[in-house]
Amino acid sequence: MTTTPLLDASGVAKNYGAVAALRNASLSVLPGEVHALMGANGAGKSTLVKILTGAIPANAGRILIRGEARDIRSPAAARRAGLLPVYQEPSLIPDLDVLSNLRLTGTPVEPFRAWVRELGIPDLDIRDTARDIPLAVLRVLDLARALAVEPDVLLLDEMTAALPANLAEKVLEVVRRQGDSGRAVIFISHRFVEISALCDRATVLRDGETVGVVEIVPGVEEKIVELMLGTRIVKTHVAARSAAQKAAPAPAQPRLAVRNLRVGTKLNDVSFDLADGEVAGVVALEGQGQDELFSALAGSIRPSGGTIEVDGQTAKFSHPIDAIRAGIAYVPGDRAEALAMQRSVRENIALPFSAALRNWGPINMRRERAKVVSAIERLQIDTRAQGEVQRLSGGNQQKVTIARWIAADARTILCFDPTRGIDVGTKQEIYHLVRELAGNGKSVLFYTSELEEVQRVCDRVIVIFGGRVVDIFPVEEADEPALMRAAYGLPRGAKADIGILADPTANASDAPGATP
Repeated sequence: MTTTPLLDASGVAKNYGAVAALRNASLSVLPGEVHALMGANGAGKSTLVKILTGAIPANAGRILIRGEARDIRSPAAARRAGLLPVYQEPSLIPDLDVLSNLRLTGTPVEPFRAWVRELGIPDLDIRDTARDIPLAVLRVLDLARALAVEPDVLLLDEMTAALPANLAEKVLEVVRRQGDSGRAVIFISHRFVEISALCDRATVLRDGETVGVVEIVPGVEEKIVELMLGTRIVKTHVAARSAAQKAAPAPAQPRLAVRNLRVGTKLNDVSFDLADGEVAGVVALEGQGQDELFSALAGSIRPSGGTIEVDGQTAKFSHPIDAIRAGIAYVPGDRAEALAMQRSVRENIALPFSAALRNWGPINMRRERAKVVSAIERLQIDTRAQGEVQRLSGGNQQKVTIARWIAADARTILCFDPTRGIDVGTKQEIYHLVRELAGNGKSVLFYTSELEEVQRVCDRVIVIFGGRVVDIFPVEEADEPALMRAAYGLPRGAKADIGILADPTANASDAPGATP
């Protein structure tokens, strides 16, 4: 194998204002190599891929293609340089037929047809409109369209995530043959079994920097997990719970019972319970179904199967107001999604209990003011710029979002990455508040992309992989390496063989610790 890389990126950096998405990323891919790009949530994988494929510009760094420096400022420039991506979401224009989509990108039709057949779809009609084609087939068509122009470097982002087993197998065979033919593939996947079967080496990113390049050999997963977590493998403290809470018997009836919940192709057969007074953590890598889970529980989308029970009664949410009426509140990580940014702190906090139809008419200002002031004092919200929420810091905006549901006395709070992008001090305040809510009998479902938060906040941890619950940890066992292994589908105790994976088709109720 030649030592001259097909692709050699070094010193790549990308800033969004004061936030550094990439600091010093490098990636070197040799001819004939299938190269894994790995990292925890927020490590910078997607940003690096977007820079390499011309979707966004870098602030610094150098990219060499076959030893020649290239300035990749657009997807067209990347395509000319021989770099083609296949992203997680389908890229065909929905209102056009397949043939028209091929013409838009100058893709040769006959090679495309040949690759489609090779990938396991023998009867495609290229006159079919893209929106009428199943998602799994669309993903295969995107891959076939890329292969038809014979790129030097193919970048695949979670290529098999939405595919049934037969199509996934075909895709993996074709990817391996690409490497054998002398071309290169950059392969992003959360499935260690695919990486062990396909890849020659892996580059690991952490906090926007390349922290290691490893050969894929049996047992390497421990090294990869260590590189992903780095100095964050430290002794953390278990969430403070009183002796009474630890000794309390499990309630006969959970506050929230989720059974065999399904949402499209992203969430498959998820089951768990959430008790009053409990903080249950949710851990998952990108795109494993956690967004769909929280959206279904919040009433934003309708499940395609399964049931949600609230206090033992089956609940059907067709709108967020249905969930709110059931006492379930949603706190998103994106404050702009939850807040009326040009309205005041008071108006934002008062919105749930003053906007209900039954409350239309004169507003009881004294009652409203008392609830709002109580919530502001409880969360210590800085209201110096209270005239418009958009003038508050990110941490104080998130406090307003939580204060809204405290004032409305919600019994169950769904927190989706609530500390994302806020300062350390405010994070500590939110951790304390979540534990206080649980101590007062509220139930909290807490998704976090920062694994160290789990032991600071949660009582149990639900791990989702491939749209299924694959493990449920008591918090005492939920250290970061164990959670990272589970989030990649590795069962507990799988330390020696990278090819051993939890069966993604196993029923969620079979997961250790799952509620029967």
